[in-house]
Amino acid sequence: MSEQAQPTFSIQRIYLKDMSLEMPNAPQILLEQGQPQVDVQLNLHAEPVQEGLYEVSVTATVTTKVNDKALFLVEAKQAGLFEIRNVPEDQLQPIIAIACPQIVYPYLRATVADIINRTGFPPVHLTEVNFQAMYESQLAQASAAQMGAAN
Repeated sequence: MSEQAQPTFSIQRIYLKDMSLEMPNAPQILLEQGQPQVDVQLNLHAEPVQEGLYEVSVTATVTTKVNDKALFLVEAKQAGLFEIRNVPEDQLQPIIAIACPQIVYPYLRATVADIINRTGFPPVHLTEVNFQAMYESQLAQASAAQMGAAN
């Protein structure tokens, strides 16, 4: 009787891969009055490191302006190294695109809030993200693009 290997999913390490903070208009911008406008962009990236080992990163770019002048720009990339073995191919991508970012994202949120707090401004708390909805939306867009290309 052949014994089938059990699926494995484990976190090897969570780490801050990249961090950038810019306050290009300081100190003059600190004297500006007005309500800041905050723009947040998120990006996901995943790549195999070696057999059964994947790096999944979530990058947040937070741009804050007052009166159309940059107050600060923060970019942080939080990553995780995950061991994923003996998982059927059709289940691998959802694990990498949903489960892994859900694990990494809280660390990213804390890092961004902390670095902004260190600027002397109140922290920006990134909102919760539904990575499953994001993944399903990307699948729907890819499917629509394929349908459009086929016509």
